[in-house]
Amino acid sequence: MGSKYLPFADVATTNVPLSRLLRLSLFQVTVGMALVLLVGTLNRVMIVELAVPATLVGVMLALPIVFAPLRVLIGFRSDTHISALGWRRVPFIWKGTMLQFGGFAIMPFALLVLSGYGEAVDAPRWIGLSSAALSFLLVGAGVHTVQTTGLALATDLVREDDQPKVVGLMYVALLLGMILSALVFGALLENYTPGRLIQVIQGAAVTTVALNLFAIWKQEPRDRARAQSQAPPQKFDESWRAFARNAGALRLLVIIGLGTAGFGMADVLIEPYGGQALGMSVAGTTKLTAVMAFGGLIGFGFASRVLSRPDGCPATMANCGAMLGVPGFLAIIATLYVPSVELFVLATLLLGIGAGLFGHGTLTATMRAAPKDQVGLALGTWGAVQATAAGLAVAIGGIMRDIITGWSAMEPTSAGNAYLPVFVFEIVLLVLACVVLAPTIRKLGQSRHRAARAYVQPKASFDSH
Repeated sequence: MGSKYLPFADVATTNVPLSRLLRLSLFQVTVGMALVLLVGTLNRVMIVELAVPATLVGVMLALPIVFAPLRVLIGFRSDTHISALGWRRVPFIWKGTMLQFGGFAIMPFALLVLSGYGEAVDAPRWIGLSSAALSFLLVGAGVHTVQTTGLALATDLVREDDQPKVVGLMYVALLLGMILSALVFGALLENYTPGRLIQVIQGAAVTTVALNLFAIWKQEPRDRARAQSQAPPQKFDESWRAFARNAGALRLLVIIGLGTAGFGMADVLIEPYGGQALGMSVAGTTKLTAVMAFGGLIGFGFASRVLSRPDGCPATMANCGAMLGVPGFLAIIATLYVPSVELFVLATLLLGIGAGLFGHGTLTATMRAAPKDQVGLALGTWGAVQATAAGLAVAIGGIMRDIITGWSAMEPTSAGNAYLPVFVFEIVLLVLACVVLAPTIRKLGQSRHRAARAYVQPKASFDSH
């Protein structure tokens, strides 16, 4: 059933069965679990239950972007790393796992001190700020390291022309992990208490180590010949120039940044908006993350079928995803004037579908534009731009909400109005992404027969698709 219905399952072979790929994909489940905690559950709890200003929450959630640009270097280093056992990816995945564990271990206590809860009311402010910042930095560094090198390891296991498919399969696992984690966290936090929050976050820390260890067990073969090789590794600047020389590569990065920011700015505000404007509970808003991830899964599944055809175009797919986000945000804005939890959930699902289509299109385009033997660098570049744009968008969204709240002495019944400019700004960013994409779409229409022929070439430019 998995091979028939699961998107990208056709990448499995006799040498690399689906069971092995699904076991490896567990590292994406832990990444999804971290994203649900950071962007979903914790931002709602900090803003509503712990009364932490949205600006501070946005900045905290944006701290992991300090390491996001390093994903390019992490991917490159995992391409060229030589250990005593000949491993390239496993050492990075394990170090990233330890960083995630350390961040989650101290995070709940840091948040309680930051909010001045209970006996922490007399604690110096700098202790809460510094410890919370450290915990978010550790988790962010771990997530970026694990995801970049884990995806590169997955591509090592399959043929070169199947690499985009296996990366797509890994992202399906990410979305499934987000859905499952959101449902579990929602159930565990149905009756919220600070003690239960501590249990949930530290339980996530232990689960991260267990699943990642099981995921990488006997996945990367030891290569003694590689360990004994004295060949000097390629320099980073040479690898980057080779990637940037591809036609349309830099424009692709701009498109990724605009679209990701357009979808991601509301990540820190969707759940607080549901709680303040529509009166949803912690469990209810946490499940919104599952709804959005389910929409992303639908988008990925649809995109996989379309892009598997000879005439499938990742640029067109990304454009459709960005355009789909516009009515999604308009529907959320409509709930300000016609309060409806059902419409809000439907709009969240629509945003998830649009983000899935956009993410799949840009990911496939990046993989096809990657030079030979630089898959780690390409994945790191895509992830770096995406994570940086998402982190900056989260911080800007929180700051905008707090500034507008300070300017307007609003009644509790109109609390949702502080979110309106953020949603409008996201619509503008998505429209800009479509505008930047327009030349590529127009070029595709003028030379569609060339695009169909270029599909079979694994390393083509973004513009040719």
